[in-house]
Amino acid sequence: MTWFPILLAVHILLAVALLLPSVVLPFVLRRGRGSPDPATRALMAMQGTGTMIIAGGLALTGAAMLWVLGPQLLTQPWLLVALAIYAVNLVVAAFVSRPNLRRMIGLGTDDDAWRRRARQQRYVAYGMAAAIGLIGFLMSTKPDLW
Repeated sequence: MTWFPILLAVHILLAVALLLPSVVLPFVLRRGRGSPDPATRALMAMQGTGTMIIAGGLALTGAAMLWVLGPQLLTQPWLLVALAIYAVNLVVAAFVSRPNLRRMIGLGTDDDAWRRRARQQRYVAYGMAAAIGLIGFLMSTKPDLW
C-alpha cells in the first residue's frame, strides 16, 4: 500500500485548517450572545495556539510530499502560482483577519462599530475563501500556465 494518498489528504486538511478560523469566525461570531458555543471556542483556539502546531504539521507533510514526488514538482507553474496565492492568504490571515477578529471580540458596547467591523471581516473572509477555491482549482486541474 502506498502512503501518498494519506499524506496528501493530511496535507490538504492541515492547509485548510490553518486558514479555516479566519474564514469561518466572521460568520459564526455573534454580538451579545454570552459565551461562545464549543465549536466557536474550538475555532478560536485553532486560530490561537493551534496555528503553530498546524503550520508545523503542514511543513512536515509538504516536505514529505516533495521527498516522495521529487523536487522537480517545484518547477510546475500551477504549483508556484497556488503557493503564492496561499502565501498571500496566510499574510492576510495573520496581519488583517486575526487582529481584526481580536478587536471584534474585544469591542465593548458600541454595536455600530461591531457591525461595521463584522461586515469588513466577512468581506475579507469572502476574499480568502475565493483564494482557497482558486488554489483548489489550480491543484485539481494543473493548468499549463506558461
